[in-house]
Amino acid sequence: MASGSIFTFDTDPQRVSSPWLAPEDSGRKSNSDNGQLQPGHLSDYGVTKLEAEPQEGPTEYKLHLLLRPRRTYTAMSTISSHQNSRIPASRSKIATAALSASSQSRQVRLQQLTTQLLWRLQQSCAYHALNPKDLIIPKLPDDTDDLSQAMTPQKPLPGLEESRGALYEIGVADDGTLVGLTKDEMDESITTLKVMAATLGCRVEILRHVIVGECEWLETSELVDSVATQPAQIARQARLWVVEALVTPDYSMKNGHPDGSAEGRREVKESPRATESVVQPSRGRSTTDQLRITLTGPTTSGKSTLLGTLSTGTVDNGRGKSRISLFKHRHEVASGLTSSVAQELIGYKDRAIFNYSQDHVESWIDIHDSAENGRLVFVSDSAGHPRYRRTILRGLFGWAPQWTILCLAADDTDASSTKDGASSTANDVLGVAGAGVDLAKAHLELCLKLKTPLAIVITKMDLATKASLHRILGQLLTHIKAVGRVPKILQPAQGSVQEWTAVPSADLDKVKAVTTEMDRDGDLLKFVPIILTSAVSGAGIGMTHALLESLPLPPVPTANDYVGMALNPEQPSCLFHIDDTFSLPASYASLAENPDQNDMGTVVSGYLRFGQLSVGDSIIVGPFPSGEDDFKGMTPEDRASPGNYGLSISHPSSAELAKIAIRNTVAASTIQGEWHKAKIVSIRNLRLPVNTLEAGQVGTIGIVLEMPQEKSAEAAFETPLAAPRIRKGMVLAIPSKHMADTGMSLQAASGLTVSFRDPNTASLAYGSLVNVYVGSVRAAARVKGVSKLALRNGSNKAKPEETEDIFDMNEHDEPAPTYDLEFSGGVQVTLELLTSREWVEMGSQILVLEGGRNDRSGLEGFVGTVVEIVD
Repeated sequence: MASGSIFTFDTDPQRVSSPWLAPEDSGRKSNSDNGQLQPGHLSDYGVTKLEAEPQEGPTEYKLHLLLRPRRTYTAMSTISSHQNSRIPASRSKIATAALSASSQSRQVRLQQLTTQLLWRLQQSCAYHALNPKDLIIPKLPDDTDDLSQAMTPQKPLPGLEESRGALYEIGVADDGTLVGLTKDEMDESITTLKVMAATLGCRVEILRHVIVGECEWLETSELVDSVATQPAQIARQARLWVVEALVTPDYSMKNGHPDGSAEGRREVKESPRATESVVQPSRGRSTTDQLRITLTGPTTSGKSTLLGTLSTGTVDNGRGKSRISLFKHRHEVASGLTSSVAQELIGYKDRAIFNYSQDHVESWIDIHDSAENGRLVFVSDSAGHPRYRRTILRGLFGWAPQWTILCLAADDTDASSTKDGASSTANDVLGVAGAGVDLAKAHLELCLKLKTPLAIVITKMDLATKASLHRILGQLLTHIKAVGRVPKILQPAQGSVQEWTAVPSADLDKVKAVTTEMDRDGDLLKFVPIILTSAVSGAGIGMTHALLESLPLPPVPTANDYVGMALNPEQPSCLFHIDDTFSLPASYASLAENPDQNDMGTVVSGYLRFGQLSVGDSIIVGPFPSGEDDFKGMTPEDRASPGNYGLSISHPSSAELAKIAIRNTVAASTIQGEWHKAKIVSIRNLRLPVNTLEAGQVGTIGIVLEMPQEKSAEAAFETPLAAPRIRKGMVLAIPSKHMADTGMSLQAASGLTVSFRDPNTASLAYGSLVNVYVGSVRAAARVKGVSKLALRNGSNKAKPEETEDIFDMNEHDEPAPTYDLEFSGGVQVTLELLTSREWVEMGSQILVLEGGRNDRSGLEGFVGTVVEIVD
């Protein structure tokens, strides 16, 4: 099972290394002279035998690749008696294999050889996306000598774009003995290899042509003398050759077709900007509906276990067995506490459920294929312990979920504390300081503050009592109704189910009744579905699948969602929020085109806020600190910053650290923001290689920065500047036409003005440090002002009250003014960002958490809207 991240790769796939070369000769590619391949001799390499074929890795030894029986030789110098001491005990087996005829049919043998090539190519590939059973082998022509029709390369198969290639040593036995082939048989073998490679969208390059010996055979002549009764046997002699061939994805193909045909152009007509030097994936875009969901809730509420059961189709054993596949770190397995964000993909189509319980599903690619034109549900599992508050908020903000599912345990913590799978109390989680803290209430209140549709799943029903269930449902209904929302309790069918291959029709009907009401009302925030489940008994799991398949999708996001149709000259035409970065080549295509390049590019993951991105697009990335401000703008990974300490509730003295942070902070306004140009070289949508990413979709994008040249005073030539490091919170964007025409650059915010409806926001003190979460940005900020908006003299217009500043913080000792009784629901807070500038979208939702407060849950913050940006 693949789990853990939307970007699951082998970070160090095996390298392609020739067995002919010693490590110190790795730079020597082939026996060529000025680009022309020259025959070599064994004496040139000082070897008489190669090391045995590795069982794993991208190197394959083949005696031959003929699709016909081999001729019979009378003598071969490579297996003659004088080399007995150098040939192992299996010499007779090698000779027999070398001289034996291929008894299999040509088509079956080609199928086996091509599957073997695919496996070798995948050994040097970061992600194995294709199942061998999905291969389509071309039908061979009847003429055994004509395979040219089958040598036209197809489109590269999904996942092979990143392969570094595979080496084929033709004419070599498995133990490394250099047996060799005659020229005609070698030519046929290379033709077969080209057919195999073309099937996978690859090309073949001959790296080495080595003479290893000589051979003899008898050839029957034609009867030209009528007196002769028997054909004459003519002895023939020839050299024996060994060839080393490199098979790599065909990066020169255009639109998936080597000739750039109209068929290929039609398939990717939505991206005319793609260039020939960029690998084109086998799909233009994913057209399947995609729903993005985050699971949240207090620690030990069963989030990971629920997701494990939904994604694997197996019930839990009461001790978290089904969640093990989601954990990334050893300490998570040992403690049972999630500390990182893990993701899984579940597919639905015509009530069928596609997850890892299906025999044909081995990867997310299989789920894409099975659920095509149905629905894909991308579920993120986040932490719940207050110690991992950043991970909790990253799940709620960083991935911009379209729905949030809050998991709350139904068990009575006092009565079930000794049972397997029992939930932890606040005292268990926070110690003595947890007295009186209600973690479930803190999560619920935060979810109700956010402008994200909410559903609630009550877990651990197998441990619940009537009293505990009555208590938690009573609290839920009270809080939901208090904010004007309507709870909808969905009762699952009686009895438990141990296997889920399809959504139960009875459960689907109940869910459809609620979702139909949502569609009719048009407000996804109004209704809150509530489901009762148990991952141990399986109760409610079918209902949860029905909910995931049926939840309404929000409209496709646009650039005008937050601010309406008002003109915003700094709004780009396309925007991608970066949530994570990876130290992997952006595309092996770019490496193949320029093997000597120093910049291997970067792979970033996140979601496309609006617009459309395609392979080959020219984009801008940022904001970066300017060169002279590099130290000022260092991120928490480089140097300590207020975002990295002083505001964490897990530290024993956050107030003391906040004072330290004040002395070390640098206002973002003192740092110049810069944007760099880049080019997109690869895109994956939920691990599926695609050409285009659509608005609202999650994906990973490989980019290569276009750095300007700099000329050193001591150097005679210009050298490219070192690429700056991309970090979380940055964005990829395509400037709008207006920006391009006027030369306007994207803003890099150093300060914000935020509007809040919660009157308690006015308690923020001037000069205090806060953490802000907006989009994929988590940043430290300083409060520069707080204003209240009030209604006076019966006016319908809200007027700002005086802003607190450092000179009058302690001057007002009189009681609060009476206008609080006529409060209009508005508080405006001015924030100054610290350590780095950020790209913040006008009208976006923001969460402000104050440092040093007596908030043991870590989630008691203020949710507002960005109404002004200071560049």
